[in-house]
Amino acid sequence: MDFKQIQELIKLINKLNLTEFKLEDGDFKLSIRTEKFAETKIAAKQSVQQILPIQSIQPQVQPIVQVPQTQAPATPSAEKEGPAPDKGGKAEEEDNSDLVYVKSPIVGTFYRSSSPDKPPFIKVGDTIASGDVVCIVEAMKLFNEIESEVSGKIVKVLVDDSSPVEYEQALFLVDPKG
Repeated sequence: MDFKQIQELIKLINKLNLTEFKLEDGDFKLSIRTEKFAETKIAAKQSVQQILPIQSIQPQVQPIVQVPQTQAPATPSAEKEGPAPDKGGKAEEEDNSDLVYVKSPIVGTFYRSSSPDKPPFIKVGDTIASGDVVCIVEAMKLFNEIESEVSGKIVKVLVDDSSPVEYEQALFLVDPKG
């Protein structure tokens, strides 16, 4: 791709009002982020903050409605779900205190490898450096390589392959000391 084609591409990106664009053609890689990319991140965080108070009100209303409907099955499910998450949750919180999350910078579909017939970019136990590609998130037919912002050892993969992911959703658990 020559300089003139890149200039035309930039004009097209601005015209289409895109926030981010990535292109790979063999060894050639081009990544463009506009000012709107940062604005989109800020707007997304603000909208999440605005939604949180509404969500905290809803659980107070829902149990009143659900109690009569779930009285019979509540006891078995509480026995099955209650103790296990409490014990597991506390143990994980204690164990995860020194660990760091690699999060998705965009909404899309999570892929551990570049194609179904290739091995995953990383596995549990692998050591990664900041800037290493850890996965791909497909958004609107664009395959975005997600790079780690931390160095360390992969402790856990938190998302199943080909699963949808949200903005800022944790994808991997990393031990920075590892």
